[in-house]
Order: sequence, then structure tokens, then C-alpha cells
Amino acid sequence: QNTTLHRLHPTTKIIGLVLLLIMTVAFVSPWQQLPILLGVLLLAWHSKSMRNVRRVLPLIITIMIFSCVTWSLFKKLGVPFWTFGPLSLSRESIEYGLAMGFRLDTMLLSGMVFVSSTKVEEFAYGLRSIGLPFPVSFALSLAFRLVPLFFTRIGIIVQAQQSRGLDIHSGNVLQRARKYVPLLVPIFVYAIRDTDLLSMALESKGFGMQGRRTEFLSFSFRTLDVLILVSLVFANVFAWTL
Repeated sequence: QNTTLHRLHPTTKIIGLVLLLIMTVAFVSPWQQLPILLGVLLLAWHSKSMRNVRRVLPLIITIMIFSCVTWSLFKKLGVPFWTFGPLSLSRESIEYGLAMGFRLDTMLLSGMVFVSSTKVEEFAYGLRSIGLPFPVSFALSLAFRLVPLFFTRIGIIVQAQQSRGLDIHSGNVLQRARKYVPLLVPIFVYAIRDTDLLSMALESKGFGMQGRRTEFLSFSFRTLDVLILVSLVFANVFAWTL
């Protein structure tokens, strides 16, 4: 994709994500959290990330429902209009539950937009531009590569065992959980093997050697990057002084 969000400096996107997450913590009202959530959805639409957002839509809905129910029932705020033992409901507790649901969904969607609009190489470059040492930035960016690979390995192992007659869909929850136990051994074996191969590949390429490193990628701060960061800083100051 070649949207405006994709063309931003990686450091701008990293700092902007942090500032956006900090701003969501400042509000405890759903009517203050909702505009931020709608703004993040607008960013997802602009950056053409809605396809990835739809993949986690069940998780977004589950988080919203779970947050609303738990906070509304267990958060003691205002005068309750319904009580049952330790459980109670009030208008303030329901609004607080909605606000927490909006906050968690905003954080999740912000991460999805960031991942969808930032390449792994750009993420590592942005971390180094902030001032993180190369080993730290490399380890953090490597997690973006290894996590999808790890889940791909799990899917391959599950399909291989199913082709050999393993039935993981029948029975109750405990019975299905026990059927996954034999899969742990090949999963851990593949994880250790991949880690060993990765360490040898890094050593063969001189990872850890001292000296000044050159960068293959090159980015420059533009006026738009400065405007976005200044706007987010002022928005945070305004949010925390309300």
C-alpha cells in the first residue's frame, strides 16, 4: 500500500502509537473514548487495514462484551439500581464498563493499524532512530517475524496429525484439550530447531560484531511528521489536564 500513513517516518508511527495509547488512558468516560475509537477506525480505513481488522473482529466484539459485563457488575460506582449479592449495576458503572471496552478495543485496533502500515524493517529502523541499541531493536523486530512463523508451524503440525487420524474436534472441552497434549512435543522440537538455525544464521552473518553499521533503508522527517507528533503531544496535554 502507498497511503499517507504508510509513507510516514517509522519513528513518527512508533511515537504516535505510544502517544495515542497514553491518551486513551486519560479518559474514563465512554463519550470521550468513543471519538478516539472512531478516529482509529478512520485511520484503519485510510490505511486500507480494514481487511486485517475484520480478521480480529470476533476478538474485538468479545473484548467489548466481556469488559462491559465485568466492569458494570463489579465496579462500585454511583447509586446501584440493581443488586444481587456482590453484583450490582448503576448508570456510572455501565458507562465505566463501556469506556473500558472502548479503551481496550482502541488499543487493539491501534496496534493492528500500526502493524498493517509498518514493515518489519521500518519498525527496526524506527527503534534504532529513537536510540535503542541494535541488538534490542533487532530482537523486538524479530518477534514480528517469529510469531507468525510459529503459528504457521503449529497449523502444519496439527494438519499433519489430523491426516494421521487425530480427531481434535470430538468430545467435550477437557477431552479436546487432552488431545492437544501429544502435539506439544513436535511443536517444542520445531521451536528449538528454528531457534538453533536462526542463531547459526546470525553468527554466520557477523551478528554482535562491533563497529558502525550502515543502513539499507533511509527515511527523512517531513513537515507532516512534525505536525502529527506536535498534534498528538498537544492532544495528550489537553486530555490529561481536563
